[in-house]
Amino acid sequence: MIGGENITEITHFILLGFSDLPRILPLLFVVFLVIYATGLTWNLSLIVLIRMDSLLHTPMYFFLSNLSFVDMCYVTATVPKMLFNFFQEKQTITFLGCIVQYFIFSTMGLSESCLLAVMAYDRYAAICNPLLYSSIMSPSLCVRMALGAYMAGLSASLSQLCGLLQLHFCGPNVISHFFCDMPQLLILSCTDTFFIQVMLAILSMIFGITNVLVILISYVYIVISIMKITSAKGRSKSFNTCASHLTAVSLFYTSGLFVYLSSSSSGSSSFDRFASVLYTVVIPMMNPLIYSLRNREIKDALKRLQKRRGHC
Repeated sequence: MIGGENITEITHFILLGFSDLPRILPLLFVVFLVIYATGLTWNLSLIVLIRMDSLLHTPMYFFLSNLSFVDMCYVTATVPKMLFNFFQEKQTITFLGCIVQYFIFSTMGLSESCLLAVMAYDRYAAICNPLLYSSIMSPSLCVRMALGAYMAGLSASLSQLCGLLQLHFCGPNVISHFFCDMPQLLILSCTDTFFIQVMLAILSMIFGITNVLVILISYVYIVISIMKITSAKGRSKSFNTCASHLTAVSLFYTSGLFVYLSSSSSGSSSFDRFASVLYTVVIPMMNPLIYSLRNREIKDALKRLQKRRGHC
């Protein structure tokens, strides 16, 4: 009973996904399946390569392997259910499944934001304090920083989960999206969402502003240090160590801001959904490619792995 009236609580939601585009559904299924499989393969391969090659057992690649793990969990939270629903006449998801999906999606997204900030600090330590780099970024500190990123994402998502569980949903139960995202859930709630909206604003400020500030400050010092290097070769080498991370950071934050600031409140347009695909599916697939294309150490590790297999 809510507000003195009997209200039937809904037990499932209907995910419309891309059902309003029936003519291209088969094509969309193939495209999303290929992107998902490619992303999983690239991220898993990068984790295995870093694990197998002892020369890659450095702080930078330790954080990179964690980033790949987060990306794998991030896309797996939403894509398998979306692909499964392509074959369903009624694309439903249970209330519990919806809450769990958003919890995993939020945890991994917030953890990735923290990991990108940690990786920026790692680049700062490597370029601005090269002689003290090994002592600053000790193995124990790297583990603590990675765990801290996971715990920060988990804690923030748990607080959101507690807020969601206080809401009541009595209908309608149609989500005009391919996964359960917070804006759509708040719209469908029958109860006041002011508290959770304030909490979301606070969490966005804490994670967004704090992590972006860490990244910006780190790169200000990095640029200053690079400009002090006299040789062009030295400057180019220092810049190349940061180029991949800068690209990943730019894609992550610009795509996220674009999705959540430009999308309609209900997320009902096809444009909004395709924009979300870029943020939730395409970017995590591209991260291992970004870090591998211009990375000589990754290429050398692949060559060593191939030689090892050839000898075997």
